[in-house]
Amino acid sequence: MLIATERLILRRFRPTDAPVLAGYRSDPAVARYQSWDAPFPLLRAETAVANFMASDPDKPGWFQYAIERAAERDLIGDVAVHLHDNAQQAEIGFTLASQHQKQGYATEAVRAVLDRLFRVQGLHKVAGECDARNVASASLMERLGFTREGLLRQQTFIKGEWTDDLIYGLLASEWLLD
Repeated sequence: MLIATERLILRRFRPTDAPVLAGYRSDPAVARYQSWDAPFPLLRAETAVANFMASDPDKPGWFQYAIERAAERDLIGDVAVHLHDNAQQAEIGFTLASQHQKQGYATEAVRAVLDRLFRVQGLHKVAGECDARNVASASLMERLGFTREGLLRQQTFIKGEWTDDLIYGLLASEWLLD
């Protein structure tokens, strides 16, 4: 299970990735709209990586792809996929270290994962959800062809506040037109 793009390699996490994962998840700007709090301790990152390594991208449940720059061979983020029990639908999420944002890496990585989900795994639909204030994530999904399907007002209580969530969806029929 390896996905290669022009600049990236998406691969399974390795134990040596834990310190880098702890580093970018400890950045308050990266953690702002995510479910975890910063700092993200190394022990928690080691546990997360062990769980990531034990999962299977072709089986229901969560799978986390490590995003690595091909030339530099450094971990810069991750793409999460939650495959539903029916193996026809999934949810997707993504995280990129601050210093690697706004360079097209997240779009390239998510595009590659979507291509695998639709063309290789044969999924019918992929959904995405983000905090309504997270303009960068919403924009990324829209660039990749996701349709905004809804706004859930004050849906999530996180980090001491109620937040609105945006819901996005992308159908295989839309993706496979390309």
